[in-house]
Amino acid sequence: MKILVAVKRVIDYNVKVRVKADGSDVDLANVKMALNPFCEIAIEQAMRLKESGQANEVVAVSVGDKACEEQLRAAMALGADRAIRVDTQEAADPLSIAKLLASIARQESPDLVLLGKQAIDSDNNQTGQMLAALLDWGQGTFAYSMELKGDSVDVTREIDGGLQTLNLNLPAVITTDLRLNEPRYAKLPDIMKAKRKPLEVKEPEQLNVTLSQNLKLLKVEAPPVRQAGIKVGNVEALVEKLKNEARVI
Repeated sequence: MKILVAVKRVIDYNVKVRVKADGSDVDLANVKMALNPFCEIAIEQAMRLKESGQANEVVAVSVGDKACEEQLRAAMALGADRAIRVDTQEAADPLSIAKLLASIARQESPDLVLLGKQAIDSDNNQTGQMLAALLDWGQGTFAYSMELKGDSVDVTREIDGGLQTLNLNLPAVITTDLRLNEPRYAKLPDIMKAKRKPLEVKEPEQLNVTLSQNLKLLKVEAPPVRQAGIKVGNVEALVEKLKNEARVI
């Protein structure tokens, strides 16, 4: 079995995000970048399948400029066998990314495509669903757990009413949620080995995809500063403030 894992370069989740002075975008100058946390979960799941003997190759793929090769190397340090970078100099919208991934999937013929359910920078939660539609494959989103069963896979996902289990015929597209697994840390020897693993660069034209930007970012604003809370002496004072100041009762 071959598994294709899509990964994205994002601002490290530990970094406090800054907005540019003109409000045009997030300031990325001198900011630590990292693998999207949901993508790390997807890689970890692929590696567990490989280590259990259910997969024999894991391929990491990302869309972006040369800088995102750092994250592809990180994916290979976590265990991916090789990587593919689709070279784009500007941010592509989810549909364009899905088209690029679909073209790569047709070339690579994986049995399973794993993606994080969303990226923590844009929070679109669209690429996996669009990819499945373009490939006409079954999809399981927000995967809580998964189990391969021959030529199919059971995907349990969290929904409002509890848990839902789907049986998908392979090949399939699965997007990973937080509780699927706990990603491992890359060891130093694996980081060094990752530098020698193959990393292929493709142009969108090679994939017969014309990039288009269907979304326009109008403005970015920092969230309002939360006001400090107050203490009240008794229940009567609390009710009075909830009624006359907060106006919630």
